[in-house]
Amino acid sequence: MKYLILLVLSLAAVFGVKAQTAATTADSALEHEVLLETTQGNIRLKLYNDTPIHRDNFLKLVRSGFYDGLLFHRVIPNFMIQAGDSASRHAQPGQLLGDSPEPYTLPAEIRFPQHFHRSGVLAAARESEDVNPELRSSASQFYIVTGSIFTDDRLDAIQQRLDSTTQGRIRLTPSIREAYRSFGGAPHLDGQYTVFGEVVEGYDVADLIQWVARDEHNRPFEDVRIVRATVVK
Repeated sequence: MKYLILLVLSLAAVFGVKAQTAATTADSALEHEVLLETTQGNIRLKLYNDTPIHRDNFLKLVRSGFYDGLLFHRVIPNFMIQAGDSASRHAQPGQLLGDSPEPYTLPAEIRFPQHFHRSGVLAAARESEDVNPELRSSASQFYIVTGSIFTDDRLDAIQQRLDSTTQGRIRLTPSIREAYRSFGGAPHLDGQYTVFGEVVEGYDVADLIQWVARDEHNRPFEDVRIVRATVVK
């Protein structure tokens, strides 16, 4: 009887471990999604699992309500739209935004060439290299690439620039070049900022936001606000 009890307990432990492992595997395979409800429409984002620090930080901020009420404080046509400055929630008209103090930064999770700056990707803003040589990311500021279409000549020029700025580490592969020729993006940022997600619905809304009238600091004259951000998956 004692042997039978031990056998049953052993089997239970084995199946418990297998069940826990299966649950962990299923959770790691889940691609979380976040919905940004903005004054211009909705944008749905998928977060990448191979940038877990940025994924988990973004999910934490969304769940805490941090992004609710914040502005897209910097928009540049054919480039990107940026949000996430805590000071933008109650900013006065014309107030300069983007440099508010943050409690922490995130270590870079640059996964090039798996993730590059094609149109529609989600990436983390950061301080410049002269004060941030480790390319650490902002705690909360992010941008969505809208970008532009690139010709081969322009891509050749970008590659020369990347050779200089990244000491030859970043090479635009044929497939990446084709993406920039066909869909557009911002290749000059490749290998230097963490890309951690992409737009899966509502890219037309991001496209609309990039064209709003703006001041000399690229802040929209009329506030474009994230009304609410929620984790939907």
